[in-house]
Amino acid sequence: MAMRWCGWLLAVVLLGLPGWPGVQAADGGQGGCPALLTSRIPARPDDAITASGFVQETRGLSEAARERILAAELLRGNLPPFLRDLKPVTLHGRAGSGRPVEITICVMPDYLALGTNDDFIRTPMGRQAAFRVANQFGFILPTPRMVDAIHEQAEVKLTPVPLPPTDQMRSTAYFQRHQARIAAQRLAIGAPLGVLMDGQKKDLVLTSRLRDLPGRVAIYGWHPNAGDPIQPLSLVHGARYADYSHGVRLVSGVAWADDGRPRSLLTLLEDPEVAPVLSDEGPIAGVVGLVRDLAGEPATARVTLASSVGPRRGGCGSAC
Repeated sequence: MAMRWCGWLLAVVLLGLPGWPGVQAADGGQGGCPALLTSRIPARPDDAITASGFVQETRGLSEAARERILAAELLRGNLPPFLRDLKPVTLHGRAGSGRPVEITICVMPDYLALGTNDDFIRTPMGRQAAFRVANQFGFILPTPRMVDAIHEQAEVKLTPVPLPPTDQMRSTAYFQRHQARIAAQRLAIGAPLGVLMDGQKKDLVLTSRLRDLPGRVAIYGWHPNAGDPIQPLSLVHGARYADYSHGVRLVSGVAWADDGRPRSLLTLLEDPEVAPVLSDEGPIAGVVGLVRDLAGEPATARVTLASSVGPRRGGCGSAC
């Protein structure tokens, strides 16, 4: 079953391509992530609305109607260009056999947003919409351990700015208000768009607990300090819940481990030998089917093989 599903959530259709040029080690700013990892994200249409237009268009609509428009806009490629420049994050640990393991994932530098670089809004959304967008783009949502690693390796760490908890937390106006707070923080320290940034939002995450609680959404993170998230892993809210504090950080479905060659991140999450490096839960059995169910979508007919894209230049570190 895993082989039949391997193409459903890998990053790109890459059969027959040789190596990826310009890919080097993910340490010390010496390398980066291949641009081809985002090739399943459509180009932003010329007629796509900006964040300001989205706010106007969805004013007065229900949360469900707003989310349908949001998902449709994202799926047609309406997201700011800076999000397409993925950043490498390397997780270290030990395999089940005790040997050191190093796995590099490629993540969006910020949370999923709609609009242009000059006019965008970070877009909280419910669980199914988040997993659906991730699926179509060839990405997954992070595990809590990945969220921790992203925070630790972020070039810019913003201080979380919670807003007062009111019955308006799920409104577009609250989304805008929080967006303005984050923008003010970023501008105050002179941080450019596109750097790996953390502290803006809590994360929607992937956890095996969603199998036992299929009607819920899993939230984790928002770190004021390393190892000290405001939000421990929580499955309190229903699957459609989304408030201003939630964000969707996408992680490419292709990662690098052991021999430095690309692997399906879902395959690694099922592998008892290396999964503990990526998830505090250890291996997530049946993760492909779980992610499919969370997206509410059947399998696609795509056949993609991460093994065809070639090794990362710069080696594979201590895992080799």
